[in-house]
Amino acid sequence: MRAWLPLLLVAGVAHAATHPFGFDDMAKLRRLGDFDVSADGKWAVYVLGRADVDENRTTSALWLQPLDRSAPARQISSGVKKDREPRFSPDGRRIAFVSDRDGTPQLFLLDLGGGDAKKLTTFVEGFGGPVWSPDGKFLVAATEVWPDCKDIACIQARHDRAEKAKIKARVVEKLLYRHWDGWRDGKRSHLFRIDATTGEARDLTPGNWDAPPFSLGGPPGYDISSDGRTLLYASNHDEMEAASTNSDIWELSFADGKVRCLSCDNKAWDGDARYSPDGKSIAWRAQKVPGAEGDKFDLVLYDRAAGRARRVSESFADWVDEFRWSPDGKRIVFTSVVMGRKPLYQLNLDSGTVRPIHPVLTANDPIPLADGSVVFSRSSLQRAPELWRVDDKGAKPLTEVNDYAGLSMGAIRERWVPLADGPKMQSLVVTPPGFDEKKKYPALFWVHGGPQGAWEDAWSWRWNPEVLASAGYVVYMANPRGSTGYGQKFVDGVSRDWGGKVYDDLMRGADDLASLPFVDVKRIGSAGASFGGFMMNWFQGHTRRFQALFCHDGISNQEAMYGTEELWFPEHEFGGPPWASDDYRKWSPMEASKSFSTPEMIVHGERDYRVPVEQAYLMYSLLARKNVPSKMLLFPDENHWVLKPGNSRLWYASMIDWFHRWLGGAAADPRALESAFSVTK
Repeated sequence: MRAWLPLLLVAGVAHAATHPFGFDDMAKLRRLGDFDVSADGKWAVYVLGRADVDENRTTSALWLQPLDRSAPARQISSGVKKDREPRFSPDGRRIAFVSDRDGTPQLFLLDLGGGDAKKLTTFVEGFGGPVWSPDGKFLVAATEVWPDCKDIACIQARHDRAEKAKIKARVVEKLLYRHWDGWRDGKRSHLFRIDATTGEARDLTPGNWDAPPFSLGGPPGYDISSDGRTLLYASNHDEMEAASTNSDIWELSFADGKVRCLSCDNKAWDGDARYSPDGKSIAWRAQKVPGAEGDKFDLVLYDRAAGRARRVSESFADWVDEFRWSPDGKRIVFTSVVMGRKPLYQLNLDSGTVRPIHPVLTANDPIPLADGSVVFSRSSLQRAPELWRVDDKGAKPLTEVNDYAGLSMGAIRERWVPLADGPKMQSLVVTPPGFDEKKKYPALFWVHGGPQGAWEDAWSWRWNPEVLASAGYVVYMANPRGSTGYGQKFVDGVSRDWGGKVYDDLMRGADDLASLPFVDVKRIGSAGASFGGFMMNWFQGHTRRFQALFCHDGISNQEAMYGTEELWFPEHEFGGPPWASDDYRKWSPMEASKSFSTPEMIVHGERDYRVPVEQAYLMYSLLARKNVPSKMLLFPDENHWVLKPGNSRLWYASMIDWFHRWLGGAAADPRALESAFSVTK
């Protein structure tokens, strides 16, 4: 049975509305980012960003607030450019943070007793991810180095030569030579010990490997023991790292520099290790299947005295995401995407049981406090992130950095659609502001990326359905096979079957969308990015049910995608390298190009090395050669995502304009379409 089920709405949604929430309203919202809580549980420091659409940039500053809200929050850093990654010193008197105010991101220290922030480092490659030692005498942070250099002077000289060279050329002799949006140029990520007084820095992880490895966000991936004697970090030492996910947990002794591997018996991914407060145990996240980045993430507990590791979350059906030890070391608090939300859970280490702390919210970055409460970042489809606190009495907001008075947003509901082989698929639906059940609306069918990912009841600056709903569209977001939060079997169902069962799931979702009495079946379009972009191109050759398509950073030729960077991904998803598997051609959209006929807009970032821009060139050429109505928008300064606010405004306006053209929805603001620095036609 298909039924409407209301999602939990954040208190205060029913503000007096004067106009629908649009992109310019979103751009005015302040962006709460990374945060930290002082060891005594009295203060929070957080990053607050502001988008400048006209200047096409975002700046951010640090704000300090008492957790009891006895005084208002106050700005404590300049925010001229980007101040980020704030971390309280163990005594709570200083805050270390990263800022690019002078150019390259460097570490700064701010004394909360007064005075301006002081620059601690001046390293040519910059630093990020500061972690304090327990005594506050030094920090550990990450930077990039040429691994054959033995000291900072060598790195500086190498950098200067590269900058001054008349000939700019790259020589590649090893995979991985570029990744996501950057060329490696022979560099490696290393950890440095930085004196908190002098800024003197020493390489802790020398060698020709990344320590820590690349991460798309989250915790820094390294930790210092409570006695300050050892350091945990992750590193992949496999020779063919482009085809390996075998990151391991390593422990370094500060006294003698000796290193030991704690997880080398597991050939799959291990990372995000944290010491227990008493230093007797270590927790980290781990997978089981080598090469499978979408495999289930379990929580591992390691007994340092016995030298034994055991998985403690195997009975939990879904992934363990961000986690933290409680101050007493008796429990571990973590988040997990479950059925379209990201609730807070806690693992009781005595009983081994997992229970939800708050099951009906979307949370990030939990920090447990000594009083049993948890501070975290909360968002929803209708509210940008804010800091919240939850205890046995319930959850309450700590910050209110944005005001939504005068803005009208669409309502959020969910659908459950039966699939061919038994399970049901959850979809989130956003209706336009001022929705009238008796009217007919154009609709957009959104497909998420990944493919191991999910649409959540969470805020997004890049794919915000409220902006499109306010333009007059019903937005339908399906979570088909491959989506996280419905058990690992459901996640694994997409691998080696990119256009199979998952395509059937999506078509059943599209049937469900078309069945809604307020949707005009003659005005339905579809949009997606990354795997969702692949699916737009797959739709192009396999269905004519959509009147228009919008493809962001999508795949058109799977064989060419093999020559990108992360080889473990295609080899797992398609059953090996191209010479050993026919899946590459089987699931390649271009193979069905003779059937292309649906109007399609293609958007791509030219700095996207995960899905290279050649994928867009090919798809556009195929469409244009067949005289299929098509349009291509390229961003020379963007990667796999559109991050700059001016670019984002053009991106949203282009999507609205494209669907208005083919579905007859609301028109885009022409000023936004003309706001690009250079648009060629």
